[in-house]
Amino acid sequence: MPTITRLINGYPFISYTHETFSPHEMVNRSAAFYNWMEKRRTVRDFSDQPIPFAVIENIIKTASTAPSGAHKQPWTFCVVANPSLKKEIRIAAEKEEKESYDSRMSAEWLEDLKHLQTDWQKPFLEIAPYLIIVFKKAYDLLPDGSKRTNYYVNESVGLACGFLLAAIHHAGLVALTHTPSPMNFLTKLLNRPENERPFLLIPIGYPHEETYVPKLERKNMEDVLVRYE
Repeated sequence: MPTITRLINGYPFISYTHETFSPHEMVNRSAAFYNWMEKRRTVRDFSDQPIPFAVIENIIKTASTAPSGAHKQPWTFCVVANPSLKKEIRIAAEKEEKESYDSRMSAEWLEDLKHLQTDWQKPFLEIAPYLIIVFKKAYDLLPDGSKRTNYYVNESVGLACGFLLAAIHHAGLVALTHTPSPMNFLTKLLNRPENERPFLLIPIGYPHEETYVPKLERKNMEDVLVRYE
């Protein structure tokens, strides 16, 4: 069916159709997608096996399909493969993480992390073939130096990161959402402009041939779903 363009109050809109399914097929498809996504896990043991860069590009394209406030798309995805730069990022991240584990985190926080067996050391930042550093744009900078407001920035970038993680899993790769705090060192190391703030640091790659993850239980439906009829 050809795309139809029409003006609404002077702005172009295009006709839109979306494939739909029978109720029975929707149940099956939604269950199959859940069963696939339920296998997604945060991984800290990476292989250094190379990944075609086209895969990374496609993953980021997918992330960029996420909805955003006023369609401002307030995100930048920086992809780092350079070993020297990855090493610098690791050194800076571990410095912040060590201080956090030694003095910033509360006793309750440290207790809550015990079952995950994490610590301040982050070797995966050098081992994973790519690091994707997601920046949020607090505002847009126009060529003339003026600023344009962005809306719902955290919500928009959070949605894009969710799409990104789903795309990584769909590609057969693994990832880790890393948030060394504070993350200002990423702005400096990657020479990002003043309107960008680091949001997430995501190593991406194949899992190491011998990988273990914590045995976790996800919340039951009665803990996360409230139904009104």
